[in-house]
Amino acid sequence: MGKYFGTDGFRGKANEGLTALHAYEIGRFLGWYYGREKRARIVLGKDTRRSSYMLEYALSAGAVASGADVYLLHVTTTPSVSYVARTEEFDCGVMISASHNPFDDNGIKLLNRSGEKLEDETISRIEAYLDRPEGEELPLAVEERIGRIVDHTAGRNRYMGYLLSLGVYSFEGKKIALDCANGSAWNIAPHIFEALGAQTFVINARPDGLNINRDAGSTHIEGLRRYVVEHHLDVGFAYDGDADRCLAVDEAGNLVDGDQILYIYGCYLKERDKLVNDTVVTTVMSNLGLYRAFDEAGIRYVKTAVGDKYVYEEMVRAGYSIGGEQSGHIILSQYARTGDGILTSIKLMEVMLAKKAPLSKLAAPVRIYPQVLLNVRVRDKALARADSDVQEAVRMAEQALGDGGRILVRESGTEPLIRVMVEAQQEERCRELARQVAAVLERKGHCL
Repeated sequence: MGKYFGTDGFRGKANEGLTALHAYEIGRFLGWYYGREKRARIVLGKDTRRSSYMLEYALSAGAVASGADVYLLHVTTTPSVSYVARTEEFDCGVMISASHNPFDDNGIKLLNRSGEKLEDETISRIEAYLDRPEGEELPLAVEERIGRIVDHTAGRNRYMGYLLSLGVYSFEGKKIALDCANGSAWNIAPHIFEALGAQTFVINARPDGLNINRDAGSTHIEGLRRYVVEHHLDVGFAYDGDADRCLAVDEAGNLVDGDQILYIYGCYLKERDKLVNDTVVTTVMSNLGLYRAFDEAGIRYVKTAVGDKYVYEEMVRAGYSIGGEQSGHIILSQYARTGDGILTSIKLMEVMLAKKAPLSKLAAPVRIYPQVLLNVRVRDKALARADSDVQEAVRMAEQALGDGGRILVRESGTEPLIRVMVEAQQEERCRELARQVAAVLERKGHCL
């Protein structure tokens, strides 16, 4: 991770950690970098945060000033930017979003021409430009070389057509809830499910610039759980702010998280001889219950660092067909280069319809271990994690858990947090051990 860009782009509080000037200068660099031999073409989308408009216009102005043409998808999802970038031969894609974070945060996600996260080498060049010596500027385009800003709603519509083409079964007769998190999915997901024949029940689809992710979506799944039960629905799907995640709720109101989704779709692929090397890519945060279910199903697994970036890199390295995170980032390499929440929900429906089974039955073999995650806000993530007393507290917890659980302490890739995760057979035991490590962080003065 660099000074500005983490595992999921440049994140910060709007106009504090991430300003309009940052966006303008990133646009200036992208327009110049991809336009050294020809006029650069950049596709740009945004989520529903109030500050997304400011960052969209600022980045566009910078890119156009460097001679690029910028194509605006307007409010759309991160996976749609990825799709348009790779299918319409753009030089790069930009998504203005802080994903699942509160409305006052925002972010800039950068994608290459293949719809993948931008290469580290290019990110390093951008960071070097942001920290350049005073007076060092890129040339401004003049006369006919000045770029244009183009409305490209058609690109988003083509993406929606692509999603529709992947629905191999009619959803007619199915009652489906969609929690759009007052974010990017609000004007896409309902249209897709209705076009596929579902009777849709849509919540949190009235964005006002301030309510994205507020008590809604995949980070606040309890509302959808109640809604599915109260309305006697077949299934519910919850997205995050930019709709690259999906969590599900079964007909009884039980959460079906990313680990269970990996199991359900991984088994479906294996049964059809389409699971490459009989392997699913997971992260170190995946639940022990998932691995035991995979063992029983004869499915192998690989563990990566946390972050869909690392999951995708491993999938590309070995050609794997599915990978993802407990949080609901699911990557299906046959169809997409990023996590895509709406695509994930379409494919979960496919499994339910193909196997004529409710989601609860499909998820039942995964017996989730109790897991407690404490997010500890710290001044310096690396310093806190390297503290010898903190490391000793982790070792003592590992000894106490033995083979009956595990502890994982890591730095957040997007926030000033140390994440302390403990799994064990009893939830209270998880809480006790997680609190012990958090207490050491507090006692040593690392906490904010």
